[in-house]
Amino acid sequence: MNKLEEARLRINEIDDELIKLFVERMEAVNKVVEYKIENNMPVLDSSREADIKKDSIKKLNNKAYEKYYLMFLDGLFNSSKAYQKDIIEKRK
Repeated sequence: MNKLEEARLRINEIDDELIKLFVERMEAVNKVVEYKIENNMPVLDSSREADIKKDSIKKLNNKAYEKYYLMFLDGLFNSSKAYQKDIIEKRK
């Protein structure tokens, strides 16, 4: 196996872990959206997103990845908000 194949194999393993974590995250989002529905709260909580970004960047051990990690988080946030909006729409 060459270095490219080894790197791709490791990426596949990481992607498998990310899938599991994504499912866990979305299950937690289910609880969040239920709470928001019960308490008539909006989907968007921009201060929460800002706090998560700020805290995450502090934990990032390679600052060269900061821009890209923020892009990754934005994707997670957008998926979460879209999912929450879909749940709310189905309840109407």
